[in-house]
Amino acid sequence: MGDRVVRGRGEIGVSQIADLAGVSASTVSKVIHGRAGVGTETRQRIERLIRDHGFQKHENSETVPIVEVVFQALDSLWALQIIRGVEQAVRPHGLAVTLTEMRGSHTPESTWARQMLARRPRGVIAVSAEFSEAQLAQLASRSIPLVALDPTGEPAHPIPSVGATNWNGGLVATRHLLELGHRRIAMVGGPDELLCCRARLDGYRAALDAAGVTQAPELVRAAPLYFEGGRDAAAALLAVPDRPTAVFTANDLQALGVYNAARAAGLRIPQDLSVVGFDDLAFTQWSDPPLTTVHQPMMRMGATAAEFLLELAAGRELGEDRFEVPTKLVVRGSTGPPGGTAG
Repeated sequence: MGDRVVRGRGEIGVSQIADLAGVSASTVSKVIHGRAGVGTETRQRIERLIRDHGFQKHENSETVPIVEVVFQALDSLWALQIIRGVEQAVRPHGLAVTLTEMRGSHTPESTWARQMLARRPRGVIAVSAEFSEAQLAQLASRSIPLVALDPTGEPAHPIPSVGATNWNGGLVATRHLLELGHRRIAMVGGPDELLCCRARLDGYRAALDAAGVTQAPELVRAAPLYFEGGRDAAAALLAVPDRPTAVFTANDLQALGVYNAARAAGLRIPQDLSVVGFDDLAFTQWSDPPLTTVHQPMMRMGATAAEFLLELAAGRELGEDRFEVPTKLVVRGSTGPPGGTAG
């Protein structure tokens, strides 16, 4: 039948799992397909048996023509660009996109997996999200492929991932400020648990090191990837005795916060303080002055993750487990020489 896996020379199916769990085959089927009507302890016992005995649904088991995208948060244009990229890639294949928001958490709630199994998606794209071992096992046992986009940490080897050249983006942004003559360059980074933020910070440090500029610990601050995070970190940076003449931020929302803090301190951008962001969201070209930033092609990242997923769903192997989309610096009006004017 459809729900079985080869295990050694034998096979284990729904009826064997039911016997081991001491329940009916229909109860096991409910768990496999994410249906209600099974107690928590019984569901956990069946999931454990599924995992321990290597049960797996066949790849050609019936699925619904949808791709599920799981976000840590759906509160910025960054997320919208990714959704557009995914949708453009899957639409020609007759697939729709469904969204799950984790409300700022890094791991989906325990009920998510059951609800996802009931939706029977063709595959799942996890954006800046971490799944528990149990959730990964649930996806694997149902032959639902998973692709990580901008993973929070180094993804497990079997999980393909798509990201951007964050390290190079941090390097190029900082090098731009160095070439303008800045030496007191601050960095407002993001949460340390995010791989992309660590890479941008490492690129910043590499550029300073290559230029022979001493890295000042007091000029590096970690902050949430929001306007308030950039504003509060910049206020502290601008209060140090030998304040920075330039600030590189981990994203564009933080950069807008730096604008706010600079104006509150009576500083002009870029005459008194140069600012570089990261992402190149639409509003950056309309800010005052327009923001110099590192362009991160979110639509292409979303489309690439979706293309990976379609290959896996079709039973084909990927040529590579990790793909990084190139970033590039976009120079606008927020950067100039220290004490000078924009060029």
